[in-house]
Amino acid sequence: MTEIFRALRRAVAPGRRGGRTAEAAPAPVRRQHNLFEAAATFVAASAEDDEERMDEASGWVSPEQLSFGVSELACRALIALARERGESPQTVARELLGLSHA
Repeated sequence: MTEIFRALRRAVAPGRRGGRTAEAAPAPVRRQHNLFEAAATFVAASAEDDEERMDEASGWVSPEQLSFGVSELACRALIALARERGESPQTVARELLGLSHA
């Protein structure tokens, strides 16, 4: 019975030997990025055709988070541009995409 517990302890804490924990190598410090940083970097890199930077930014967050961030950035940019031009967001969006006026 004690052998089962010993095996379980080894499975749960593989670094333990004789009641002491093994010294783990320090994990590299990795900066946490939020979805808005990832989206801003991704979109700016896309505008500059920088695929390496796009790949880097897309690894910072999940695909769903990146998609949300890019969508939020697009909405905010469209609203800012529409205000600057004194036009509706619908008009500006269609113009940016080269679509005919509805």
